[in-house]
Amino acid sequence: MAKEEPSSISKDLQELQKKLSLLIDSIQNNSKVAAFIKSPVGQYLDRHPFLALTLLVFIAMSAIPVGFFVLLVVLLSVAALVGVILLEGLVISVGGLSLLCVLCGLGFVSLAISGIVTVSYVVVSSLISCWFSPRPLAQQNPGGDRQLAVKSTDFEGLYQE
Repeated sequence: MAKEEPSSISKDLQELQKKLSLLIDSIQNNSKVAAFIKSPVGQYLDRHPFLALTLLVFIAMSAIPVGFFVLLVVLLSVAALVGVILLEGLVISVGGLSLLCVLCGLGFVSLAISGIVTVSYVVVSSLISCWFSPRPLAQQNPGGDRQLAVKSTDFEGLYQE
C-alpha cells in the first residue's frame, strides 16, 4: 500500500501540473493579457517580477476589504433609501391625519358659524320687521277683538258638547 500512495500522488501532481499549464497558456493566449504585456506597464512588470508579485498579492488581499466596503456602501444606501421612504411615509401619514383633523374641525366651526348667522339673521329680521313695520298692529287688524270673540265662542261650544 505504501508503494501505491506515492504513485497516485505523483499522478495527481502531474494532472494538476497539466491543468495549471493549460490555465497559464489560456491566460497568456488571451488577447487582453497579450495587449497588457505589450504595454509599457506590462513590460516594466515583466522586468521586475518581485514588484509584479507584490502588486498581485496586494490586489488579491485588498479585494476582500474593498468588497466589504462596497457591500457596506450598497447596504447603507439601500437602508437609507428604505429609511427615507419610511420617514417620508410617516411624515405624509402624520400630515394627512393632521390635515383631516383640521378640516373636520373647520367643518364643525363653519357649521356652527352658519347656524349662528342663520339664527341671528332670522331673529334680527323678525325684530326689525316688528320694530319698523309700516302700520301699527291695531291698524292691521281692526276687527281683531271680534274675531277672537267668535273663535272663543266656537271653542266653548265644542267643550260643552
